[in-house]
Amino acid sequence: MFDTHLPIDEALPALTLALSGHARAVLVAPPGAGKSTRVPLVLAREAWAAEGKILVLEPRRIAARAVADRMAKTLGEPVGATVGLRVRFGSRVSAKTRIEVVTEGIFTRMILDDPTLAGVSAVLFDEFHERSLDADLGLALALDAQGALRDDLRILVMSATLDGARVAKLLGDAPVVESRGRAFPVETRFVGRDPVARLEDEVARTVRRALAEEPGSVLVFLPGAAEIRRTGEMLAATVKDPAVDIVQLFGALDPREQDRAVEPAPAGRRKVVLATSIAETSLTIEGVRVVVDSGLARVPRFEPDLGLTRLETVRVSRAAADQRRGRAGRTEPGICYRLWEEAQEGSFPAYATPEILAADLSSLLLDCAAWGVTDPLTLSFLDSPPKPALAEARLLLETLGALDGTGRITDEGRQLRALPLSVRLARMVVDGARRGEGRIAADLALLVSERGLGGDDVHLGYRLDRLRHERGRRAEDSRRMAQGWLREVQAAPDIGSGPERAGAVLALAFPDRIAKARGRDGEFVLANGRGGAVDAASPLAREPFLAVAEIGGMAARSRILSAAPITLVEIEEAFSDRIQARDEVTFDKAAAALRAKRVKRLGAILLGEQTLAVPQNEASAEALAQGIAAIGIARLPWSKSQLALRHRIAFLRRVDESFPDLSDETLATSVTDWLSPHILGKTALSQIGADDLGVALDQLVPWDVKRRVENDLPSHFDAPSGQRHPIDYEGEEPTLSIRVQELFGLAVHPSVARGKIPLVVELLSPAHRPVQVTRDLPGFWKGSYQAVKSEMKGRYPRHPWPDDPGSAAATHRAKPRGT
Repeated sequence: MFDTHLPIDEALPALTLALSGHARAVLVAPPGAGKSTRVPLVLAREAWAAEGKILVLEPRRIAARAVADRMAKTLGEPVGATVGLRVRFGSRVSAKTRIEVVTEGIFTRMILDDPTLAGVSAVLFDEFHERSLDADLGLALALDAQGALRDDLRILVMSATLDGARVAKLLGDAPVVESRGRAFPVETRFVGRDPVARLEDEVARTVRRALAEEPGSVLVFLPGAAEIRRTGEMLAATVKDPAVDIVQLFGALDPREQDRAVEPAPAGRRKVVLATSIAETSLTIEGVRVVVDSGLARVPRFEPDLGLTRLETVRVSRAAADQRRGRAGRTEPGICYRLWEEAQEGSFPAYATPEILAADLSSLLLDCAAWGVTDPLTLSFLDSPPKPALAEARLLLETLGALDGTGRITDEGRQLRALPLSVRLARMVVDGARRGEGRIAADLALLVSERGLGGDDVHLGYRLDRLRHERGRRAEDSRRMAQGWLREVQAAPDIGSGPERAGAVLALAFPDRIAKARGRDGEFVLANGRGGAVDAASPLAREPFLAVAEIGGMAARSRILSAAPITLVEIEEAFSDRIQARDEVTFDKAAAALRAKRVKRLGAILLGEQTLAVPQNEASAEALAQGIAAIGIARLPWSKSQLALRHRIAFLRRVDESFPDLSDETLATSVTDWLSPHILGKTALSQIGADDLGVALDQLVPWDVKRRVENDLPSHFDAPSGQRHPIDYEGEEPTLSIRVQELFGLAVHPSVARGKIPLVVELLSPAHRPVQVTRDLPGFWKGSYQAVKSEMKGRYPRHPWPDDPGSAAATHRAKPRGT
């Protein structure tokens, strides 16, 4: 049947038998077995496929082009005859086409446009182990259509590394066919990596070693385009062999550059292919027998709480590492250099996280609504979409007007879904077209969704200008596609906006990512509350406001990957309905006073403020009270008598908790209850007086409590001298400070609580300096008084120092002169 034998051929009889008796099946075959190119050709000859096409779904455009091209060459035909191709930048199909290779996203749109899949006999999900969001959704919709509308439709899930039993269960216990394949042996060399060295330094070092130790071409796996470019520059400068070509392979490249990377090296030459995970599956790069694996991949991670997708560099899964290793053994025995230690592999995840568990689900939810399903959880997914991400997606779609309150798609939602874009970018194109800025909106959608177009500058205005002058095939194809988007929407005459409007138009898609400079070069805060930064040398670093399209890195060190300047006027014009203007009253701790201002905010960013007079109302009184509590209740102008009352009550509370708690801590927590009503109309601590606090205390301490306090703990001691002296209740024991002469004639020790608690008496000299502390005044008279008298009499001769103080007359005066 075919000129060449492939390992998958041995499994084909079992597969055709399974699909002749079942509408669903699973095929598990290792890399290089030939499943992607041989299975569709064989199934197209089955009787059940005679009246319809075979759709082959590939996860990426480059894989779709390679698979279609290889099948067409097998038949000796061009692509577009028996084997057709349908991808984002164009289609090659004809009336003769029986096998159509499409990307997964294209298939989702096909089945949503025609749920019966008229003219289609089978859908083959190739490389399903990659678990893209489009693949999971496409399979769920295909199963739903098969069950309700097309029981004759065949569904085949194919994969190299996959839990076949789990997929078979999802497919209703479908038969599983396995191919052993014919992988050549691959020797694995664990070379490790210096954790403090740059990744590209370590990769370049290993590539040079591989070129020196082994013949053949080298396939190098790196996480992203930036690392590929830097590694390529290093190798170009350090690899001296003129017979070695260094080429790049990632999704944003022009198709001709991709083809150059996949094609065999010319005779007598070899090449180093620097690739992302795009080269893990589906592609056979001729001549490769050496793989260098960095062990890293860059994946999108959606943060539902911020409604933001960021790119994160992660360790590859063990399954992905095996896929990469297998690239070295497709056509002959090979070598795989791994930039990690063998012992580390145990910490690698078994499989990569499916995109459905870590992605923005707004497009999925909108597609489900277009399918007539308001709850995606009712469809058959291998992994159910997370409820928090679904809730965030529903909120976004309702905000965009794409869904109504019941989750059903609106007319506006249908218009957004008509564009092959994310819902945010579709909203930008639709709204931009309505205001006469459709072309710039479509161009920006291209730049955001197609990496590499217009260069790689963070400044989207610069990239927009370059895109409009690029003449490459990819740029021309993309511009034609953008023109098609505009034909889909009801557009006003285009006013021809230039790059200076990029930020204003971009913000239509990302109003929550409008960013304001923090005052430090290159640092911004976004309307959604997240921080981000651009290189301080970038012109964007000096802009007051940005509209941000992409942000990457960890939350603590996020980098703005693409953005454009936007002015305050543009923000206010476009988002007047989102901008909140409100009056705020805050407490200025330094001045201990209220400040009022009218602020305008868009989410978490402050757009402007205006000073106002502080309103004299209850809310202001509460704000003042809370502010005072924050700087300390002790800052209030308590009078001596008020502080004494608080101390006396605190003393009594130690033995009787029925007394109120007037500590600073308790008063601070209840400050709005006891203080606010008595400072109405005041706006600063300086305006509060002891009289205000007295009224507040009267409410906190009822009259009967005050009477008990006065009875048990008098505020003053009436001395024999006729003077009144305050008693200090702040410490552990009540204390009386008094001059010795004022206690002459007192035969009993002073006390409170009706004689139950003796005072700590601090005896003072005539100059009010402490000379003795006693808790037994009669004992003092009889004992140490004589020593005090001997010392004090010479210092203070004009004051009385009787021999018998217990019977002497008390006085607070010195003796008259001359006596």
